[in-house]
Amino acid sequence: MSNEKTQSSETVKQVKENNPVGKNVQNPIFENLAETEANRGGNGKENKIDLFLDLNLNVSVELGKTSMIIKDILELGRGSIIEFDKLVSEPVDILVSGRKMAEGEVVVVDKHFGIRITSMIDPSERLKGLKK
Repeated sequence: MSNEKTQSSETVKQVKENNPVGKNVQNPIFENLAETEANRGGNGKENKIDLFLDLNLNVSVELGKTSMIIKDILELGRGSIIEFDKLVSEPVDILVSGRKMAEGEVVVVDKHFGIRITSMIDPSERLKGLKK
């Protein structure tokens, strides 16, 4: 620590000596992060995650998938039916930023669709998906 202070004061001394205008140069003030986290009353881990709590993520629900040739897609119109690979009774996939995080069932809430989460994907499985 004392070595850092010595280097810092030497740098400031050099700046003062090389300052052609003759203005005073104020020493920089750095906040001690360890003391700051201790003053907040936490061990730092809770406070670090707080930085991410207000980030927006895309959440989507996947009813099913299918593959179609371009000719069939161009023929789609009002009233067309697209058949998916899932049965009505199967759970839907809940994706967060394109990664499956949970499964659920479709419900209706005040004339709006909603999803009731029935199971969460194991965190270790989610981490495996990140390595790909």
